[in-house]
Amino acid sequence: MKSIALIPARYAATRFPGKLMEMLGGKTIIRNTYENTVATLLFDEVIVVTDSKIIFNEITENGGYAVMSRGEHASGSDRIAEAVAELEVDVIINVQGDEPFVKKEPLQNLLSVFRNDGKARVEVASLMHKIYDENLIADSNCVKVVVDSAMNALYFSRSAIPFPREKKTEAVYYKHIGIYAYRKQALMNFTQWPSTPLETIERLEQLRYLENGVKIKMILTDESPVSIDTMEDLERAKKISRAS
Repeated sequence: MKSIALIPARYAATRFPGKLMEMLGGKTIIRNTYENTVATLLFDEVIVVTDSKIIFNEITENGGYAVMSRGEHASGSDRIAEAVAELEVDVIINVQGDEPFVKKEPLQNLLSVFRNDGKARVEVASLMHKIYDENLIADSNCVKVVVDSAMNALYFSRSAIPFPREKKTEAVYYKHIGIYAYRKQALMNFTQWPSTPLETIERLEQLRYLENGVKIKMILTDESPVSIDTMEDLERAKKISRAS
């Protein structure tokens, strides 16, 4: 099974423009993400896909592999789909460029879903972990997911799901971690479908799969990667980097 990791990397992030070029432990965020993904030794190739010459040069001038995307894209999935359209590959892992502390075990667990799927029934997989903090559960920037008995996603939402109508009922909450694995054809199909109603309402692209009848297998992990969306996130990441 040929697998590759693709790292979509926009320069003009809405909440924190240029964040991927911020320094973290003596290297840029995007270089940390790239090199940590390579260091897992899980992939045939690791490729940064970017719309920015600055990011492209940062990766290639430091011995890495990057490609320029040709056009504007509505999502990271659309950006990496362009990059893999002509590649022969079985499974693609979408690693977020703003998660510089990416680790081997969660990515390995995602790949194992496809390696152990002899009948090729799983088309898309992703990660989640349990959360207990009430502020995080209520935070609309923290995407929650509910699953069925087979660990397939039933729904993703920015709202607190499930809603415990009876306060004495103990609800379990899972935070969605935005690292995806896809079979190539599933990713290419995604780019051909128009945006769907729930996707548009929640502003969550993964709902497009569910609304088109594609199951997303969820893998439970203890890892909670640090995503850098704000300057406060960067300061927190710097503390983690100094302590490691």
